[in-house]
Amino acid sequence: MVWGGIFADSRTNLIFVPSGVKINSKTYRELILDAEVKGFGCKNFGNTSWTFQQDGAPAHTANATQQWFPDQKIDFISKEEWPPSSPDLNPMDYSVWSILEQKVCASSHANISSLKACLQQEWLKIPQDHFRRAVYQFRTRLQAVVSKKGGYIEQ
Repeated sequence: MVWGGIFADSRTNLIFVPSGVKINSKTYRELILDAEVKGFGCKNFGNTSWTFQQDGAPAHTANATQQWFPDQKIDFISKEEWPPSSPDLNPMDYSVWSILEQKVCASSHANISSLKACLQQEWLKIPQDHFRRAVYQFRTRLQAVVSKKGGYIEQ
């Protein structure tokens, strides 16, 4: 599994979860939140307020994960505030993963190392302006989902 995060003015490193490791609340907190998000937030935002958004995956909605954010003094969208089954609202889902998939799958890879290297390279090639637009589309997409009473939106 690969994890990445975007912000209007920055992006995280890609995190490659080792093969065979099951993503549960504990591994998500250790491999992603503790290892990347916490330091990234401190480095890029300091004392400035920022909000972390994640979808409704079980590792994200687990009580221990939900409690991690207040413990770290990081604002986040809680599982009670996040609509279920909502890929239309996750910028990584509606704007980023498909680009990476298209670029990375354009050629074959001899091994996992080659695939990871290609993912890293293509991740860094995506212009920051693309991420900025994706982040700023969130409010409009949220309003569209609400007007469709939670239904799918095509945009």
